[in-house]
Amino acid sequence: MCKVLEVSESGFYRFKNNLNKPSRENVLSAALDSILADSPYNKNYGVLRMQIALKKKGITAGIRRITKMMRVKGLLHEAKRRPKGITKSTTEVEEKENLIKQDFTAEKPFTKLLTDITQIGCREGKLYISPIFDCFNGEILALRMRNNMKKEICVDTLKAAATRFPIGGAILHSDRGSQYTSEAFRQQLTSCGLTQSLSGVHHCYDNARMESFFATLKKDLLYKIPTYKMRMEDVKAAIFYYVFVYYNKTRIYTTNPDALPPAAYRALCELTNVVAA
Repeated sequence: MCKVLEVSESGFYRFKNNLNKPSRENVLSAALDSILADSPYNKNYGVLRMQIALKKKGITAGIRRITKMMRVKGLLHEAKRRPKGITKSTTEVEEKENLIKQDFTAEKPFTKLLTDITQIGCREGKLYISPIFDCFNGEILALRMRNNMKKEICVDTLKAAATRFPIGGAILHSDRGSQYTSEAFRQQLTSCGLTQSLSGVHHCYDNARMESFFATLKKDLLYKIPTYKMRMEDVKAAIFYYVFVYYNKTRIYTTNPDALPPAAYRALCELTNVVAA
């Protein structure tokens, strides 16, 4: 048969042995399906995050190959437009009060924190979301949600973070909303041993990493469910699950070593410090 087909014996048997083996494309496609099955939020993974998830499953694939397969499966997301050339003036007082100056890196946990408020529409009205974010590992340390954005939501978020974590001595950065400049909030900052940092007026990039988290929360979860038809308590439950079960503990976080989820990276650092001691 080899003579008739004009192929070598080794080539014929290699072809025969490969007949029942899945193609590389089929293996990659199945692996992508497996990653999507791990969590419904994984549908929002981009090419780089998907490559890391594949590697964790023991599959090595190049960016071009993954991009092609994700395009076939309808998993690619169009890049968002970015604002161009927005320049705002900064007063001398604002410059002094902004302690982090758009440097969102931290060498240790609980040293540089961010906070802000965002909102989402529900059946009964607007739900306001107040988290505290750790720049070290991207973890959400505390989260409070209310049907109003009075100063108490920010005070209670700060109290919750201070109860769970040793944040004394940290810098806490926010915008200049009345909640954060209120006497009650500043007293709570002092009580927790935190130093306040404030963005310049209309300087959205001064708290860009916090805004990035809000964008992720809305893209992964809130814009994919009909919150305006849902009870506020149900939306709260969905947000708590996303943040404290998926985002903190499961989601691939590309800026952490080995792309570890925020809580996993913090736990590894704490374990390393205990062993070193």
